Amino acid sequence: MRQRSLIAITAALAAGALTLTACGSRDDDGGSDSGNGGGGGTTVVIGVDAPLTGDLSALGLGIKNSVDLAAKTANKEKFVDGVTFKIDALDDQGQPSVGQQNATKLVADDEVLGVVGPLNSSVGESMQKVFDTAKLVEVSPANTNPSLTQGVDWQTKKVRPYKSYFRTATTDAIQGPFAAQYVYNDSKKRKVFVIDDKKTYGAGLAKTFTEEFKKLGGKVVGTEHINPDTKDFNAVATKVKNSGADVVYYGGEYPQAGPLSKQIKAAGAKIPLVGGDGIYSADFIKLAGASGTGDLATSVGAPVEELPSAKEFVANYKAEGYKEAYEAYGGYSYDSAWAIIEAVKKVVEGNDGKLPGDARAKVVDAMQDVSFDGVTGKVSFDEFGDATNKQLTVYAVENGAWGSVKSGTLTD
Repeated sequence: MRQRSLIAITAALAAGALTLTACGSRDDDGGSDSGNGGGGGTTVVIGVDAPLTGDLSALGLGIKNSVDLAAKTANKEKFVDGVTFKIDALDDQGQPSVGQQNATKLVADDEVLGVVGPLNSSVGESMQKVFDTAKLVEVSPANTNPSLTQGVDWQTKKVRPYKSYFRTATTDAIQGPFAAQYVYNDSKKRKVFVIDDKKTYGAGLAKTFTEEFKKLGGKVVGTEHINPDTKDFNAVATKVKNSGADVVYYGGEYPQAGPLSKQIKAAGAKIPLVGGDGIYSADFIKLAGASGTGDLATSVGAPVEELPSAKEFVANYKAEGYKEAYEAYGGYSYDSAWAIIEAVKKVVEGNDGKLPGDARAKVVDAMQDVSFDGVTGKVSFDEFGDATNKQLTVYAVENGAWGSVKSGTLTD
């Protein structure tokens, strides 16, 4: 969604002075030459890990394309003189084990100085240690589980597990309660049936929603865990109908949420399904059909189409002719890639125009102090590696499309 506002290019580093320790360019299936505006010299690869095939590929391809656009923009602008940025995009299929293998592969390529991804928090968990051991920076545009940055006991004691991990998306410690406040205060719903897919993201989001909803005075009239590998939710739909709930909250992603919404309505419960950013996709609407009208989703940030800072990103994305939409995380993916580009620039400028032998570790250190005006707004990171931008938006399905109904931040 948001692009690095094309930041004024600082004084160009002396041409040819860049003796960067990188090898040749990549030509793998997932790679991209990302344009040739960098002036030759050194190649720096930005890895991408996302589900490029399978049920979640709509989101994953939007991530990949947006990173590619950031690399092309940096090259055209010669943002780091003498450096050409390329991407190497790997498909994790939404599976933690595959993500871990991809992390190992990216670490083995010493051209890779940063990685954007993954989409899924469970995949992120599997990759963190691999990247941290190699001192390779990882910036996720989509992981929202709080434990990734604040430790498993984040609700009582926040401890950052990995110095190399950052994210541009806000966390479910904010997203779940934000949704609960909207459902209770704005939609005036009082009885919720909570469902999750048992995965890291979905279960964590459902938990933070539930805690806030109950604190506000709402009642949880039923809970259920579903198997994300099935599409038959008739049994749980019947439970929802019999519970008397006036709203359903689902912690999970759109491939299951769409059919679940459809089957709940078919069972006779004409009530909205509410979810997080994992269901905020055009594919949810396709899967839910007409019965999805009135369903709600929260997603990180403000609507990209409404952000002045994102206009250039939207126009450039369209001009590049990508076949797939940038989807929910496009702007955050662009900003994640641009954060890596900014960190590389800091390292080069701080080393007399050369990339040092310990470039990866230096990029990790530089990332902590990165700050710029991005597609999604101000991009910077707190002491945990979390985004300082905490804004969220509630979207509703109306007339076959998602429309924003409220943007803001969590109320204490």
